[in-house]
Amino acid sequence: MIQAKNLVKRFNGNIAVNDVSLNVDKGNIFGLLGPNAAGKTTIIRMLCGIIKSDEGEVKINDMSADKAKSDFGYVAQHFGQYEELSVWENLKFYASMYGVHDEQHLLSLIERYELLPFKDKRAGLLSGGYQRRLALVCALAHDPKVLFLDEPTAGIDPVTRKLLWDDFYRLSTEGKTLFVTTHYMEEAQRCNQLAFLSAGKIVAEGTPDTIKEALGDVHVYSSQVSYHPDIHKALHDLPGMILVNQFGKELRIVVEPTLTQSILKDTMDSLACENCFMELTEPNLEDVFIALTQSRSEKQ
Repeated sequence: MIQAKNLVKRFNGNIAVNDVSLNVDKGNIFGLLGPNAAGKTTIIRMLCGIIKSDEGEVKINDMSADKAKSDFGYVAQHFGQYEELSVWENLKFYASMYGVHDEQHLLSLIERYELLPFKDKRAGLLSGGYQRRLALVCALAHDPKVLFLDEPTAGIDPVTRKLLWDDFYRLSTEGKTLFVTTHYMEEAQRCNQLAFLSAGKIVAEGTPDTIKEALGDVHVYSSQVSYHPDIHKALHDLPGMILVNQFGKELRIVVEPTLTQSILKDTMDSLACENCFMELTEPNLEDVFIALTQSRSEKQ
């Protein structure tokens, strides 16, 4: 449903997107993850035809982005509706741009996203969560086959985030294809397909389960130990160390196989003044994401 081949984008001579290729099947929820300034928004804008790529091509439903505009909806990272217009006026305006004037259909969208009590309220006076709902309603007004969602849940509360993701699943089961950019690991786990982006380049791609293999031949250890700056520094300095990540009272360590568990344990014991228990475990998405994006940023 969405194909991108060898996309390249430069700004003032700097490469923002570097030879990115993607393929998203119909009815899937695809997640593009990356740290800030990785190129996520640039890619989604190229896919939508908002900006032109310097190299490469985009196909949506086997058409160029320009010809496929009626087949997709776009929700921008920041609220893009007219703040001085009411919820209803915004929806009618965006629907009219696609020749949609069926008020019953538009009312059903407002009801679906619980906006009916705010129908006549100015969009600029809505809370952040309800502004996201309005943006989604406007993008769905013409019943598109594809939805591009640029960080659709950034800055909103967990309850609203869950409600939106429940609806994303529902839209997917209705046959729509969703392309979502995010930097939340929780949301990554919800997607059917994933790609990790770092410095404009795809560094890992697959399902949430298979992408955990992207680190290759590494060992991951977990230890229940509170944050200790001296331990972190000592571990970072060990040859073969890939990642040291504190997660509450869990310390997660990713290493090359040459860095043995006994060396790690001795290093920690010498600084923690206790017998640190450490177990071999499997990498999670956060391990993969941080290790891959961290390694590329350090090379820049």
